[in-house]
Amino acid sequence: MTVLVLTVDQRTSRTTPDLVSDAVAGLADLPLRLPFERTTGDEMQAVLDDPTALPPAVERLLRDGTWHIGIGVGTVDEPLPDNARAGRGPAYLHARSAVTTAKNSPWHLRVVGDDGAARDLESVLWLWAAALGRRSEKGWEVADLVDQGLSYEEAAVRLGISQSAVSQRAQAAGLVEGRRAREVVEHLAARLLGKDDT
Repeated sequence: MTVLVLTVDQRTSRTTPDLVSDAVAGLADLPLRLPFERTTGDEMQAVLDDPTALPPAVERLLRDGTWHIGIGVGTVDEPLPDNARAGRGPAYLHARSAVTTAKNSPWHLRVVGDDGAARDLESVLWLWAAALGRRSEKGWEVADLVDQGLSYEEAAVRLGISQSAVSQRAQAAGLVEGRRAREVVEHLAARLLGKDDT
C-alpha cells in the first residue's frame, strides 16, 4: 500500500510553548488514514491515503509558520497499526529524511520518495508556500470566508467592507492562485498514491 506519511516537528520548541496538542486537534477533521498524534516531544505524525487530505493539512501547517514539514511517499508494512507512530516501512523512512532536511530547506518543507512525482509535489508546495507566506491577516480573513462558501458580496457584508475591498484583498492574498495550487497538490498526491484516473 502506497501512502503519504507526514512527520511534522515544531520549530524553536525549546523557546516557545508546546503547540503539538493544539495542532493535532486542529487537524483532526481531515480524512486521514491514521490521524495526527504526538510521536516524541514536539513532533507529530499522520498517514494519508486520500489525496484530498494533503492540501488542507499542508495549508494549515504552513499558515501557522511554526513547523518543519516532512512528507514521505512510499509503501508501509501491512497491516497498518492502529496509530501512526507504530507504523513501519519505506514511507516512514522517507518522512524521517524529509523532516530532518526540512530544517534547512525552503519553507521548512520537504517531500521525499522514490517516484519522480515527489519532487514535482515538493516544487509546487514550495511555490504555494511562497504565495501563502505573503498573505496578510486581512487576506486570510477573506480566504477563510470564501472557503466556507461565501461569495465576495457575502464576505463584504460579513466584514463590513465594500465588495471592491474584498476583491482587492482576495487579489492581494492570491486566492485564485491558491485554489489552483490546491488542485495541483491534490492531483500530484493522487498520482503518487496511484489514485489518478487521468
